[in-house]
Amino acid sequence: MAVYSIKDLEKLSGIKAHTLRVWEQRYDIIHPHRTKTNIRYYLDDDLKFILNIALLNKNGIKISKIAQMSREEIAEKVAAISEINFEYGTQLDALTISMIEMDEYKFDRIIRTNIQQLGFERTMLEIIYPFLDKLSVLWLTGSINPVQENFMSYLIRQKIVVAIDNEPLVNGKDGNRFLIYLPEGEKQELSMLFMHYLLKSRGNHVIYVGQDITLTDLKDASNIYKPDYIFTMITETFSKEPLQQYIDRLAENLPDSQLLLSGYQVVTQAVKLPQKVKVLGSLDQTMQFLDGLTPNVPSKKEKSTAK
Repeated sequence: MAVYSIKDLEKLSGIKAHTLRVWEQRYDIIHPHRTKTNIRYYLDDDLKFILNIALLNKNGIKISKIAQMSREEIAEKVAAISEINFEYGTQLDALTISMIEMDEYKFDRIIRTNIQQLGFERTMLEIIYPFLDKLSVLWLTGSINPVQENFMSYLIRQKIVVAIDNEPLVNGKDGNRFLIYLPEGEKQELSMLFMHYLLKSRGNHVIYVGQDITLTDLKDASNIYKPDYIFTMITETFSKEPLQQYIDRLAENLPDSQLLLSGYQVVTQAVKLPQKVKVLGSLDQTMQFLDGLTPNVPSKKEKSTAK
């Protein structure tokens, strides 16, 4: 069972510790446990309850009124607000509650409703990515545990895979050909899967060959698939060789494709880019690049030859 300090509650709920203490003293709505030295601490059920209270309060319901509700009434009101209020903060709070409770049904209802209202791409950009940013901060500060993070990452992964599968495949030679992969030691699979979706939804051929891909395997895949572009992300520090050396070897071994690189290490290190290597410094830059691509449509001669 996890134990939370009042500062943990502040990070997770967005409600200042001073305000939480006022709610406790004035409305008797929160009942913290105390150590032998009289320091407040909270358990899982306390955290879930406070997250629900915080969401209602942020949506205009006075704390005095919330204090008169039963826990069942509070939970029902939270569910109703989550389905009709698509403001950024409300959705992040609702996802945080589903993570803390490890409630797949609640998560699914929130994401499905957002996809219906916003579409999958906007849901990823406006809801899920900001939530993942919050998740990383909470994990680093110890406010959540790895099990809760893994639970949410798996559910998000499922949603992206379904969205990829729902996009139609490009026929024939229409569209650019992309090969995407993660080098050895890289773990940013959610970002790579979303890249797969972005590419496929824009009418490109795309294959994702997976994680921990060696340069030899990448070269073999490239020889078979013959991509126009190869995309990867490098966020971790390379342990086997310097980043510049790895990029040079990529360019040397894959001369027939344009190499697209993204990730923290690529952006922050002063690397010299070989010919046909381009850095996409952010998600916005990546999407601008994709939206600006000229469709690779076969010429009339190619089409007649194919017939």
